[in-house]
Amino acid sequence: MCGRYSFALTEGQVKEHFNQVEIAHIWRTSYNIAPTQHAFVMTNQQPQKLQYLAWGLVPYWSNDGQNKGKLINARMEGIESKPSFRMPIREKRCLVLADSYYEWKLYGTQKRPYRILLKNQPLMVMAGIWDAWNQGGYTVKTFSIITAPANEDVGHIHSRMPVILDTKEKQAEWLSDINLTRTKSLLGTLATGQLKSYPVTAKLNSTRYDKPDLHIELPDIPDLFS
Repeated sequence: MCGRYSFALTEGQVKEHFNQVEIAHIWRTSYNIAPTQHAFVMTNQQPQKLQYLAWGLVPYWSNDGQNKGKLINARMEGIESKPSFRMPIREKRCLVLADSYYEWKLYGTQKRPYRILLKNQPLMVMAGIWDAWNQGGYTVKTFSIITAPANEDVGHIHSRMPVILDTKEKQAEWLSDINLTRTKSLLGTLATGQLKSYPVTAKLNSTRYDKPDLHIELPDIPDLFS
């Protein structure tokens, strides 16, 4: 799964990657993005605009709009038939921007957090889906991150990982008007050899802690916790 991630990049870094992107909100960064919090995404509805949506998909048919945070991930396997995801995967796809994501590895009865990032580029683009819940003129826009089986780079930490769209061509196609067959062909596990990981401070366990030291690499020794 992907239950926490980081976006601490500059406007310049994002604009260098996405030509002519429009920033629709005040620039915000976070070293510790958690479910229910807002984060930057680009949707197929407005592919040139960086929007600020809440993490945790609320289906458009939800009765009360209060299950935000429960649907933070969508497994790629069978996504097209799941009630909450079958419409978004066809009609409401998005790119979720990050510099890395976090996962916890179990050592005996203790879990230790790891930061996972791309080896050769600062921007990590994850495949996502979004939806809009409306009632009485009030709209809530939310998203989920799609996950796949982990590759060999990170499989020793966790069995799942985000679907990472590693080229500009895949990213553009994900936001384009494509059919379900082509959409599903873009989903899969990132090829081994593109990711690196290292242990980080256990301060990450608190969703309220959001400081740069969450990116500092610690010794890879199971019993050394910060």
